[in-house]
Amino acid sequence: MSEIHSREEAGRFIAAVQGELNIYSAAQLKDELLAVLGGHQQLDIDLGGVEDFDSSGVQILLMLKREAQRQGRSLTFTQHAPSVREVLDLLNLVAELGDPLVIPLDAAGDRP
Repeated sequence: MSEIHSREEAGRFIAAVQGELNIYSAAQLKDELLAVLGGHQQLDIDLGGVEDFDSSGVQILLMLKREAQRQGRSLTFTQHAPSVREVLDLLNLVAELGDPLVIPLDAAGDRP
């Protein structure tokens, strides 16, 4: 099951995705995220709570980015969960999405 939790912080609206961003939740989340995007000039989508991410999730992120550009809105993806980082890296889409992606170091100072 997937949910979107919204809040406002420092003048930006943040929509945090919790749960799955995959084939099983794609239709529901697409409509909800498009509605959130349409209501805010500046939007951050927090991906830190995404537990399962697949190519359907990738399609949603790319579609949201295109739609934000079309509407002249600011959209940033933040707090990428390991499941999201893994897929974006595998598909070489980190640069395509154009958002800063910070990969934390583990306790030994190495990349996970």
